Amino acid sequence: MMLEIACFNTSSSLTAARAGADRIELCSDYAAGGVTPSQTSLQDVRRQTEKPVNVMIRPRPGNFLYSTAEFEQMKSEIKQSKPHASGFVFGILDANNYVDMERNRLLVRLAAPLPCTFHRAFDQISNLEKATEQVIECGFTSILTSGGKVDAWSGAQTVTKLQKQFGSRILFILGGGVRSTNIETLKQQTNVLWYHSAAITQPGESADEGEVVRLHELLIDS
Repeated sequence: MMLEIACFNTSSSLTAARAGADRIELCSDYAAGGVTPSQTSLQDVRRQTEKPVNVMIRPRPGNFLYSTAEFEQMKSEIKQSKPHASGFVFGILDANNYVDMERNRLLVRLAAPLPCTFHRAFDQISNLEKATEQVIECGFTSILTSGGKVDAWSGAQTVTKLQKQFGSRILFILGGGVRSTNIETLKQQTNVLWYHSAAITQPGESADEGEVVRLHELLIDS
């Protein structure tokens, strides 16, 4: 089982890497749910750790329906980040709150050969089975999801079903309130390979090193 830590600054990224994270999801602005990090932050992290760093591409907080200017910004951010990134995390929905096939496919091609994760915009979609098929068709290699619910605990049953149905075709990353207090049960129920947490236990947006250690140990403990 593998652990991805969402990090909102350089120090958290280094803490997560040191404490056992298998991969860092780099973003900024925890209060906004994560947006694209600065190039300075990305370069700082890459200089100081060899752990894989997936970069969030999200031009603003709020919904996942983007203007032409915002879409152009996303393309530019992928191009700028590509020399330093290990992969990308993004998701674009259309006016009907469904997967925007054309735009997502274009960004996946732009990011190639780096892998792309469709983020929790997925959880805004009503028909998750159809959405999974579309995400696969767009070329994504993984989906970050809480099963369409507010958190992973509430959506674990749905993720379990998606894993059984589509797990041979795409990776599911279980996220949304994943903590050391619930990860063992979530692991046993869903049987997904990847688990995603910010590991933030105090006010602010810094990862708790002890929490990352506990998450890592619980995942590798058979």
